[in-house]
Amino acid sequence: MLKLFEVSGYKLFDKKITLDFSDVRDYQFNTDCINDGLVGKMIIYGKNAIGKTVFSRALVDVVTHITSRPFGQNNDIYYLNADGSCKYAEFRYVFQFGDDQIEYIYRKEKQQKLIYEKVIINGELFFEYDRMRTENRNVEGIKKISPTLILDFENVGSIVNYVVANTPLSSDNPLRKAVSFVGGILSASHENVYHESELFSQIGIRGKKDLGEFEKFLKDSGINVSLTFLLDNDREQRIYFKTLQPLPFREAASSGTKELYKLYIMYKLASASASAGLASLLIFDEFDALYHFELAEHIIKMFQKFKKTQVIFTSHNTNLLSNRFMRPDCLFIMTKNKLTSLPNATKRELREGHNLEKLYMSGEFDE
Repeated sequence: MLKLFEVSGYKLFDKKITLDFSDVRDYQFNTDCINDGLVGKMIIYGKNAIGKTVFSRALVDVVTHITSRPFGQNNDIYYLNADGSCKYAEFRYVFQFGDDQIEYIYRKEKQQKLIYEKVIINGELFFEYDRMRTENRNVEGIKKISPTLILDFENVGSIVNYVVANTPLSSDNPLRKAVSFVGGILSASHENVYHESELFSQIGIRGKKDLGEFEKFLKDSGINVSLTFLLDNDREQRIYFKTLQPLPFREAASSGTKELYKLYIMYKLASASASAGLASLLIFDEFDALYHFELAEHIIKMFQKFKKTQVIFTSHNTNLLSNRFMRPDCLFIMTKNKLTSLPNATKRELREGHNLEKLYMSGEFDE
């Protein structure tokens, strides 16, 4: 699981911004929001244009070079922070797998080329490789596990990928687990991360059973419609609304219903992850922008049951600052270059009976 994430020099974040999943308090309610001693389900709240979407993109940046899945920001020309003198963006991920901890730090320049990588496993340096400074290179850890591995990294994209692909690491190796975890990071704010991926083809709606489950999913979300499969002119089977004159789902569905379709795919991925490990971390950026607050709460509750999947929601809806389905140490407020959990934003001892939204509106959590 992800234990800590830090980023600096990326887009809005000229200074380091940190999200600590290990800062867990001893609340005795909504314990399903905690997984293995780490925050498993969280909501990041923030005003418009404060950086929630940028932070979501930063969290999934590691996907761009650890996996081969297509990703929308590969051609992002505004990658580095524009206000400072940052020559690179730095990302730090700390993963926790049982008693093993692995830390992965990397830097990218404005063209998103990796210029630095460092891996620390259980407190010991595994390797450090700075493409800009030869004195900052140490690959002794790699040599120990694979003495015959060619260590010419000049034409290698990610050294982590190269090592995992070319070294007989066991399935229990922390580095292999970290790479596997990254492969299961999915973001609902970047359609192509999952819609054009192998995961989507495995999980998509393809048969009557799948269609019936999706129809029930919509009805449980307050949308009562009937669906069917029909062949289009190109002989492809597609989803239609089952009306007197059938309407193609893709063209006729409302924006909110289309968003629910994406959520349903993510929901199925999370369901599959319980046994197959397909989804390790799900990120829903501004997920409730098109939803009534009751539907937003319903969606959060659906994803809370997945014990092996960490889920992050971002929102500007203060109604979601609530102990009804979350808890204070799983609710974070984003301000400029800062992420603070509610318990760390006040001297007050927050309890289950507190109205967190009312406290927020009264300025309790202001800096």
